[in-house]
Amino acid sequence: MPVITPIVVTLDFLEFPPGYTCRGEDRTPALNISNLTAKSLAIMVFNPFIKSCCSFSTWLIWNIPAMARIPEGFPKEPVVTRPVSAVQGKNDYGTIGYHGPCPLDGEMHRYQFRVYGLDTFLDLPPGSRKDDLIHAMQGHVVQYGETVALAR
Repeated sequence: MPVITPIVVTLDFLEFPPGYTCRGEDRTPALNISNLTAKSLAIMVFNPFIKSCCSFSTWLIWNIPAMARIPEGFPKEPVVTRPVSAVQGKNDYGTIGYHGPCPLDGEMHRYQFRVYGLDTFLDLPPGSRKDDLIHAMQGHVVQYGETVALAR
């Protein structure tokens, strides 16, 4: 089993600007990653405040080439080539790609961005769900880091 080393993950904000939410363009935000030595990256974003579940996924993406800054603006397509190549899964809303924060008026939610550094690219079909991604990553996670952001 590989040794998992930490990576530092940051966003450009603490509270989601409207452009990254359902009230704006619903764009994927950029992520900054340091101490990276992995071959590829997988990202899972969760909203733990959804009452029906403890780890409600709002974005699943993998096979991102390892890089220090993951750019914003991934389209909602199963296989993407821009802004960088990657494969996206089906979130817990039942859609492909990113689903930005959309809390009810007066509520504040915390979103967790979990970034996994992998020793390989995954042989996992587009549209796979979080359980499939977790299973495919087993034995391949060599780095891990996370960050959070707030949405209201």
